[in-house]
Amino acid sequence: MADAPPYDALLLVSFGGPEGPHEVLPFLERVTAGRGIPRERLEAVAEHYHHFGGVSPINDQNRALLAALRAELAEHGPDLPLYWGNRNWHPLLADTVRQMRNDGVRCALAFVTSAFASWSGCRQYLDDLDRARAEVGPDAPEVHKLRLFYNHPGFVEPMAANVRAALAALPGGGDGATVVFTAHSIPVAMAQACDYELQLREACALVASLSGTRTWRLAYQSRSGPPSVPWLEPDIADELTALHGAGAPGVVAAPIGFVSDHLEVAWDLDVEACERAQELGLPLVRAATVGTDPAFVTMVRSLIEERMAEPAERPALGTRGPAEDRCAPGCCLGPTWPPVRRSA
Repeated sequence: MADAPPYDALLLVSFGGPEGPHEVLPFLERVTAGRGIPRERLEAVAEHYHHFGGVSPINDQNRALLAALRAELAEHGPDLPLYWGNRNWHPLLADTVRQMRNDGVRCALAFVTSAFASWSGCRQYLDDLDRARAEVGPDAPEVHKLRLFYNHPGFVEPMAANVRAALAALPGGGDGATVVFTAHSIPVAMAQACDYELQLREACALVASLSGTRTWRLAYQSRSGPPSVPWLEPDIADELTALHGAGAPGVVAAPIGFVSDHLEVAWDLDVEACERAQELGLPLVRAATVGTDPAFVTMVRSLIEERMAEPAERPALGTRGPAEDRCAPGCCLGPTWPPVRRSA
């Protein structure tokens, strides 16, 4: 763009997670600060982390993505230093922004590991970046978030390949199987203030078409919070029960709402959903997330290049077109009761 600032760094922004048993409860306390969550609820969620040794996979997955991005940019450009900051655990955003300031960074692009619009997946990260910059002070670098990528071919195409591989792993090569795409459930009030559901359904349809999937559903996982607050449904466990009752010969669970196999994928799908499927006698294979797929890594580079180039090519599949570079005022607003996220 002709009026684009001279970007001089890339910041990877993610959720964060504990890297040892002693960090689990402090991490959860930080995530839920000010929300009045009972101690017993935090301890119950902590057991999910302790199931995996008290370590969330998300930080190592972000390290792998950073390494892949460094190699991609070193080979193809642009020549930008890479930084990494998390919302809820080390390295924390404010610490990273301070380091960027100390290194002389003046205006950075931010890649957020969330493909879809919502308060917790988009707007809250923008607020986090603003708070981090305010904490660092008036000489903090500017940070401009890259656009959402739910319908970018670099996200859709590797996800479709993962679905095809999962279908092939089912008995009979997946003939007649149903693909259940999953995403993090959010409160209905939050969903009504953003395009989360529309974008999810668009992405599901694109992946289903490219993977040759005939029958698919969208279900949700990782619901938390008081039962009195309505959240998006159906839950993945309920959907598996319904599909078994309808005589489905097998199911692929495809976590389209996540870009890496972090704790919510590992616990909600690989443990809980698999246990439900085994109880039902329903064959289930979980599709991989995009992770560090070369097409996904190249997509990040293309998002950087489109913000730095004039004219800018903006790849997007489907009918909705590419997401805007900046959220419109009033979009992705949070509900009056903020949900408890247990990502990472």
